[in-house]
Parts: sequence; structure tokens; C-alpha cells
Amino acid sequence: MGSMFRSEEMALCQLFIQPEAAYASVATMGEAGVVQFRDLNSEMNVFQRKFVSEVRRCDELERKLRYIQAEVHKDHVHVPVPESSVFPFAPNPREIINLESQLERTESEILELSHNAVNLKSNYLELTELRHVLEKTHAFFEELDMDFLDQDGASASGTDSLTKALISDEALNSQSQVTRGRLGFVAGVVPRERVPGFERMLWRISRGNVFLRRAELEDSLEDPSTGNEIFKTVFVAFFQGEQLKSRVKKVCSGFHASFYNCPSAHSERQEMLKGVKTRLEDLNMVLNQTRDHRQRVLTTVTKDLHNWGVMVRKMKAIYHTLNLFNMDVTKKCLIGECWIPIKDLAFIRHTLAEGSKAVGSSIPSFLNIIDTNENPPTFNRTNRFTQGFQNLVDSYSVSGYREVNPALYTIITFPFLFGVMFGDAGHGIILTVFSAYMVIYEQQLSKTKSSNEIWNIFFGGRYIILLMGFFSIYTGIIYNDVFSKSINLFGSSWSINESPSYIIGNKSITLDPATEDYSQKPYPLGLDPVWQIAVNKIIFLNSYKMKLSIIFGVVHMMFGVVLSVVNHVHFNKKINIILQFIPQMLFLVLLFLYMVSLMFMKWIWYGPKNPLKTSPRCAPSVLIMFINMMLFKHTKPFDGCDEYMFEGQDRLQKIFVMIAMLCIPVMLFGKPLYIILYERRHKKHTSDSCGELNGSIELKETELSGMLNDTAGHEEEEPASEIFIHQSIETIEYVLSTVSHTASYLRLWALSLAHAQLSEVLWNMVLRLGLTSETHWGAIKLYIMFGVWSLFTLAILVMMEGLSAFLHTLRLHWVEFMSKFYVGNGHAFQPFWFKHVLENEEAVED
Repeated sequence: MGSMFRSEEMALCQLFIQPEAAYASVATMGEAGVVQFRDLNSEMNVFQRKFVSEVRRCDELERKLRYIQAEVHKDHVHVPVPESSVFPFAPNPREIINLESQLERTESEILELSHNAVNLKSNYLELTELRHVLEKTHAFFEELDMDFLDQDGASASGTDSLTKALISDEALNSQSQVTRGRLGFVAGVVPRERVPGFERMLWRISRGNVFLRRAELEDSLEDPSTGNEIFKTVFVAFFQGEQLKSRVKKVCSGFHASFYNCPSAHSERQEMLKGVKTRLEDLNMVLNQTRDHRQRVLTTVTKDLHNWGVMVRKMKAIYHTLNLFNMDVTKKCLIGECWIPIKDLAFIRHTLAEGSKAVGSSIPSFLNIIDTNENPPTFNRTNRFTQGFQNLVDSYSVSGYREVNPALYTIITFPFLFGVMFGDAGHGIILTVFSAYMVIYEQQLSKTKSSNEIWNIFFGGRYIILLMGFFSIYTGIIYNDVFSKSINLFGSSWSINESPSYIIGNKSITLDPATEDYSQKPYPLGLDPVWQIAVNKIIFLNSYKMKLSIIFGVVHMMFGVVLSVVNHVHFNKKINIILQFIPQMLFLVLLFLYMVSLMFMKWIWYGPKNPLKTSPRCAPSVLIMFINMMLFKHTKPFDGCDEYMFEGQDRLQKIFVMIAMLCIPVMLFGKPLYIILYERRHKKHTSDSCGELNGSIELKETELSGMLNDTAGHEEEEPASEIFIHQSIETIEYVLSTVSHTASYLRLWALSLAHAQLSEVLWNMVLRLGLTSETHWGAIKLYIMFGVWSLFTLAILVMMEGLSAFLHTLRLHWVEFMSKFYVGNGHAFQPFWFKHVLENEEAVED
């Protein structure tokens, strides 16, 4: 059978690999992704394993790569997006040495360039601040002189002499004392956000005896280390006395202010400013050259950065895997254990042979199949189309080893039941177009790594959405529903003698198939479009969709019960067919399939005219008939109506109910009594038979399944009371669930009706307002109304209703369908696969 019907047959193997060939062999297995290794050193400390030094070496290479990548992002260098499907192979040991030396050179060069750039930017920042200090200080001194000139009436020519009189020429010289009666000053820059606190602190420590002038810099400066923008303020603090000068400098240091030597003479300041500008021009030219060289180096690195990262991650994963191996006593062979699909055993043997041949080893590597009673992992081989449906099943639980896989049938039943609830051809077209876009351009879209989780969910389930769209279009055609409107393709089987305006305006037509208006010829495909304008449309659709929901539900559940037979036969539990499957199927068929058959009989025997039966047109209610059948009671019908559809139905229904009730004790006591009276007597014989099973290269499926059955099943080891309790719980759950699950399928009817009514309300309340406008503003109004209608259609009917229908369909499969045969007690096959390693690394980085 295909792997989608049942999980792959697995074998526990023991690998014997020569140490020199181990790296290449494991690398090839990592590319294929068909081997799940077991840790044979679980009791050993991580730092005591054989290849821990190689793992640390890879960690160091990853650190260097992270540093290089951070520098690339810091300089906003464009990194080319590689082909997602093309990855370099794991490097061999010789390439590792070359890669390590290349990364070492690249890191050293970038470190040197970064260090030089930081030093140059620091010098450039200091010179820029000094230029601003000299320019702003000159303005401060000019304002100070003008204030005194206005007070004393001195001439403009005496400005410089006045400055010298007020401020000492050696105010900033720490080796000389400030002249008594003259002011000293300190000039520099302080971060803008610290200015308010800086001013308050100067005022407090000087008791108001410090005269502070400041001016904010209009342009931002660049932090040499981080490259972030910083904003600073130039200040000049005037004071008198050495003690106050010392306090001012301490405050400036505490607020991370920078001091700069600023002459008090105007001519000296101008000469110093000229020299600073010249040095800034030279430094700016050097900075540009350094930046260009750094850009060239980083641009060259980005071409290989992705491949380097992939190679290092693959190499690290290989050594992590090799740390799971054991070393034999002779220290000449690595021993590993792993689960391998039977179909891939030949490939693994070929891989081991090629690995030994590549290194020229005289001793070949080989594998042995180990006999084990362990439950193998579950591996369902999928492709791009089936992966999404398999994920739906695995989200509930992983199927047991070799258990029937529901994903195979979910491919059809899931989108079909979704379409029953989402039956609108127009909305189905929207889903189909959206999913078709993702399917057609999946190669390009898969290369684009998106951080939008919702988009990733949609893209991962693109084939599910595509089939949901197809089936929604199909059921929309059956319902004759396109954006809440019907399409008249084949005419109508009704002849209404009313004017079109009367029909459209009042909608007061009640359709009765018994009148002459109906031609007694059914519509060729789906519903007749005339039902769209009928007053009794809801009554008709309710009956129609409700019965369809019950029919689909009963058939779906019966199919699930039938699938349990496949499991019973495969796991050699044929007694379960007699004690479980047959009574379960009889219970379901005699009660609920009989109810479905009554629906079909009512549709066939009771027509509007010339019924096949000679009874009146008033047909009995199937629901009332089923309730009376279960309660063994009669309900007096209305005058002229039938209570039963055929003679002897009452007697037949009683027989069906009695047989169904007799199935309950069979389900309740049959299996426990069989286990206690038969299996426990032959327990020793069964264990001896299992012990005689020996492992061979070609494992027989029935033998392995039987062995797993006996070891996994623990009914024999339980007390009799426990067995009866478990069986009673299962029986009660099945009997009650047949009723509740059948009613649960009515959600197909409820959501379909709700979806159709919401679509109709949206059409009548929004778009119809634009279509019925008769003024010259009608085009603008229609344009606006169409936009609102489109927005609500996408947001409410497609997105919200689609999500609701999806979740209800998921519940019908997980609970109502899979509970009839699915155990789901397995654990997933987790192979050593480079694809998973790289995807997990990218997820962590994001």
C-alpha cells in the first residue's frame, strides 16, 4: 500500500562506520533525511563526548559569521537572496580548514576597519564639537561685550580691551592662578537631554555664582561606536575663583560634558577655528576613503555569507549527530542506532559503502537490523500536495505505527464538507483564485521568507484552500447560489403568471409543486432559480439541507467504522471484527442508516402528484417516526395522513431496535470475556510464539505487527475489573456518540443556511442601494456601495465565515469521523535532515 494509506514500515538498525568515513556518510544521510538516530550516550555529559571540540569549533565559526552579518546589516549592505532550493553541501574536512582561515581573515579585516573607523569618527566628532564651541563662544563673548558697552557707553573699538579686562587670558591654564577680580570660564558640549539637570546642579554648587550661557546645535552628530544620532548643546560657564572652577569641572565630568581649550582672545579663536576646519576637511576625506573600502569588503563578503552559514550549520549538525554514536572497545569503529524506513535500507547501505570508498578505507561500513519490541516511529511520506492534509491529522495526534492514515481520505472529505457549509460559487471563485495564485507562483513565494504568520499559514495550506474553493464552486452550483443570486441556465420548471415587476418588488410568491405552475420536470442541475424569489424558500431549503446533512453524516461515520476493520485485520485482532465491528455497524445501520433510507423512501414515494403510494399526499414525518421508533410509542397522525410508509413497518422497526439493543451487551462484555477466558489461558503460548520471532533483513509485516500488538497492548496485564471499566467506557461513548455525532452533522445545514442568509442580507442592504438609484449621482453611489459590499464580502463572508466553516469541518473529522477507527498513539518520525536544521535555525534567527 502507499505510504499515505499507512505509515512506512520501519526497521531499527545498528550502524558500524569507520571513524574516517563517518563524516561523509552522515552528511549524505542528512541530505536525504530518512534516518532517525538514537542517542547512545544519554548518560554522558555533553562535554565528555568525542566530537565536542569540533562542535566548539563550529560554534566559533558561527560567532564570526554572526559578527560579520551584524556589520553587514549595520552598514545597510544589500544581501542577495539565494535560491531557496539550492544549498551547498556540507564541507569536507579540507574545506573546513580553508573556510576557517577565510573567516578568520575576513573577521580580522572587518575588526581592523571598524576599529580604525571608530577612531577616525571619534577624532572627527571631537573636532566638530571644537568647531561649534569656537563659533558659539565667539557669539557669547560678543554678547557679553555688547552688554557692557550699553551700560558704560564705551566705544566699539574698546571691545577687545574690555574683554581682556573682564576675562583673564589664562583662565583655562591650570598652572596659573586666576587673577583676582577677573572671570574664568569653561567651554564645552553636553548632551542635550542632560542640560536641565546640568544647569540646576551648577546653580546649587555655586549658590548662583556661575554665569552659564548655552546654545543648542542645530545639526545632529554621529556616535562613533553605534552610529546613532546624538544631539548636544554648547555651553560656556563663567565663574570666579579656583575653588569654584574645580567644582564646575567636577559637575561637567559627572554629566559627561566634553571640555575644549578655547582662547579668550578673538584673534586666537579665529586662527584656531581656521586650523580646525582644515583638519576636518582632511579627516572627512580619510573617512570617506575608509568607508568606501569597508563597503567594498562587506559587499564582497555578502556574496558568500549565506553559503558559509549553511555550510557551518550543516557541519555542526553532523558533529552533533556523531556525538550520538558510541565508540567500540577497539576505538576503531563508531556504532550508532537508528530507525530507517524499509524502502530506504538499500540507499543507506549504498551510502555507507560510498563513504568508506571515498576515504579509501579497507574495512567497509555496514548496518545490521536489530530485533526489538519497541514501537517504531510513524513516518508518512508526503509531497507538496499531501503535506497540508497530513498536518491537519497530525495536529490532532500522530497515528500509531502502521495504523490507517486518515489523511488519505481527508483530501476529499475535508474540502467537500467545507463546500457543503460554504456553498456559494462566487465566494468559492475568490478562494480558488487566491489559492491558485499561491500554487502557480509557489516557487517564487517560497523563496521569500515572510514574518507574517497568517500569510505563512495560508501559504502552507494553499492546496487545501484550492480544493475548498473547487468544492465550494460545485456546491454553489448545486445550491444555485452565486453571491446570493441564482443563475438561470436551463430555464425554469415553473410558469409564474405574474409580471416581473410584481415578482421583484413584492416577493410574495409561494411555490407549491401540486399546482399547475409546476411542470413536474425537475431542474437539470441544482435548484430551480425561481426559488430565489419564493416566500417559502427558507422552508424548502431547511428541509433540503437538513436531510442532506444527516445523510452525509451517517455515511461519513459508517465509513469510519468500516476503516476500523482494516486496522483489526492488519494488527491480527480479527476477534475485534466479531466483538466490536459487527455490533457497532449493526447499531449504526439498523438505527441511523434506516432513518436515512426513510428519507429516500419519502422523496420517492410521496410526490406532489400521482404518488406511487395510494395514501394521501400528507407524508409522515421522518423525525417523529424515528423518535416513536426509539420510544416504542405511536403518534396519532393528522386526518388523512399516514403514520407509516409501508405495511409491517412498525413490526420491522421494533425488530431493528431490539437487535440494536442486543448489540450493546455484545460490545460491553464480548471483548473482556474473550480476554479473560481465552487470551489469558494462552498467555504463555503467545509469549513463546513472540519469542520465536527472529529479525531478518526482510521483516514480515504481519509478524512485526503481531509482536508490537502483544507488547503494546496491556489488556492482559490489567485486572478483570479494569478491563470491564475500560470496555464499558468505550461502549457508552460509542452508543451515545452515535446520537450526538449524527446531530453534530447538522452544523452542515446550519452554517450553510447562515452563510446564504448573510450573503443575501449583504446584497439587499448594501449593493442594492447602489443598483436602485435613478439619479445622475447613481454611478458614484454604486461605486461606493460596490466598494463597501466587496469589503464586507471579503472580510465577513470569505474570511470570517470561511474560518468558521474550516474549524467546524476540522471538528467533524477529528471527533465524528476519526474517533470511529483512529487511535493516534504514535510518535512522529524525526529524521536527521538538513532541511529541518536550516529551517529551525532561520526560525530562531527571526
